[in-house]
Amino acid sequence: MGYGAVNSQRGRSRDVLVLGAGAAGLMAAIEAGRRGLRVTVLDHAERPGKKILISGGGRCNFTNIHCRPENFLSENPHFARSALAGFTPQDFLELVHRHRIPYHEKTLGQLFCDGSAQAILDLLLEECAAAGVEIELRQKVTAVGHGSGFTVETESDSFGSSAVIVATGGLSIPKMGATGLAYEIARQFGLRVVEPRPALVPLTLDGAARESWCDLAGVSAEVVASTGKQRFREKMLVTHRGLSGPAILQISSYWRQGETVEIDFAPGEPVYAGLLALSAGRHTAAAETALRQVLPQRLAERLLALDPPQGWSNRALEAAEQRLHRWPVVPSGTEGFDKAEVTAGGVATAELSAKTMEAKRVPGLYFIGEAVDVTGHLGGFNFQWAWASGAAAGRAVKAGIRD
Repeated sequence: MGYGAVNSQRGRSRDVLVLGAGAAGLMAAIEAGRRGLRVTVLDHAERPGKKILISGGGRCNFTNIHCRPENFLSENPHFARSALAGFTPQDFLELVHRHRIPYHEKTLGQLFCDGSAQAILDLLLEECAAAGVEIELRQKVTAVGHGSGFTVETESDSFGSSAVIVATGGLSIPKMGATGLAYEIARQFGLRVVEPRPALVPLTLDGAARESWCDLAGVSAEVVASTGKQRFREKMLVTHRGLSGPAILQISSYWRQGETVEIDFAPGEPVYAGLLALSAGRHTAAAETALRQVLPQRLAERLLALDPPQGWSNRALEAAEQRLHRWPVVPSGTEGFDKAEVTAGGVATAELSAKTMEAKRVPGLYFIGEAVDVTGHLGGFNFQWAWASGAAAGRAVKAGIRD
């Protein structure tokens, strides 16, 4: 296949140019190449699939068997439905089985490799090779032009094609090479971009809130985190700068600056029910004992210190119970794109065909994966969107007039 070798020949013509050798771009290239199209993938990095390799702690949470459109947020909550129906988790699992990659379900339908994430990248590269796809690395795109077809200029080459699929991702994890190239291309062609923001990202605390919590760094508990109508029941982790863990990462995608996040520290558990019994002792030690039955000791002690029951009447205990289940936290912000697993926002779905991912006003120009304003929940959903949107574009893209 020869990926990585920089070809010095200028003005090469292909049927399809895919910008970005990540999950979405490689899948699009595979599907287009299988149809006999001449496909070249361009990427500015020195190796393909760098984000794949670090995902899932190096084991790649490559899909989720419970994937539904409801697991994604977007200006148009229905946009992802068509692509997700066209390429399902089972479709990707067929590839995994064909390549004999051992995997397991961790929790909540999340599928991980038993071994290294390299197995998933190898799968994609082998499928690219079988489909005749060329991968050109160290090709930093400097310009995209459009006339009778498309011209893509890089620092060392010039490529012509009848179609361009933009799969350059979002702004998350800039140390891995993330750029805003997809948004620049979209705006160049007059397409609207929903303001990108960090998603699946830890939340930070400042001032009194930070003093109240961050010395408990390392303490975790299963909670329900909510904002607006969104609720996620998973683990929360206290950090040196704020809050993290799956529950917080999930809610961060919906949270906006200045909003309150409510934490239910004992979901489904009536913590003070025993104290309401007529014969029960009603005092601080009894309250602490009740809390420690459902929470780690340090967290139980801190909650009681921050907001002890205001008396021992039934009404006071019921009010304290309610606060435990709706504890308000106002984050100061997020850890930003450096720590965000994905980028929310991106190329507006109103600009694209839901079936093909093609720009409605620019025939032959496609946007897929994280570049689009479709963001999945934590747990393999963003990879499934990459596979699905990539497959949709790769199956729809057409060869044009270029020779």
